[in-house]
Amino acid sequence: MADRRETKANHRARALRIVEGLQALYPDAGCALHHSSPLELLVATILSAQCTDERVNRVTPDLFERYPDTRAYAGANRAELEERIRPTGFYRNKASALIGLGQALVEHHRGEVPASMDRLVELPGVGRKTANVVLGTWFGDPAITVDTHVTRLSNRLGLTALKDAVKIEFELRDLLPEKHWTFVSHALILHGRRVCKARKPGCNECGLRAECPFPGT
Repeated sequence: MADRRETKANHRARALRIVEGLQALYPDAGCALHHSSPLELLVATILSAQCTDERVNRVTPDLFERYPDTRAYAGANRAELEERIRPTGFYRNKASALIGLGQALVEHHRGEVPASMDRLVELPGVGRKTANVVLGTWFGDPAITVDTHVTRLSNRLGLTALKDAVKIEFELRDLLPEKHWTFVSHALILHGRRVCKARKPGCNECGLRAECPFPGT
């Protein structure tokens, strides 16, 4: 187990060993949300709030067919859109976000999804987490997505002691080489779903156990 009283150099070295461990465990880690365009990824990520990716993936095929572009979302019938996305939860708020998103993209971005953090977070329903998903997954810009899994695991692994998602993002950006940012986000999410679960982490079966200070169960 790692020593919590490690030096900054040792902390960085252990972080790199964790990256290597994740690469061995999840060499093909990527975004679990099905999509074929930046708009589809943006919509799916908005729908994934407080909802599993699996459920979102069951909803989006018909949704993407019914609303193929930003203008379709901008002019969507609210009741119909709400009904289509109801299984994802919080469907009224999400419908408002999707309609507002479509309108904003049509009015200010010629119907295209922008490829910058500053412009993405100005859109309805889009925060840093969602923007980082799109930037890292679709546009190929190094980006760290901090969701509940990444927050939990980065704390348990001793990569950070912070709880705020934005602060965690910037601390991980400082700690890890830029080339690993997007991969680490996806891999930590996978590890959180499969092994390091919230209620009962599988410490005895964890491939990162040697580098983790979290107490066993």
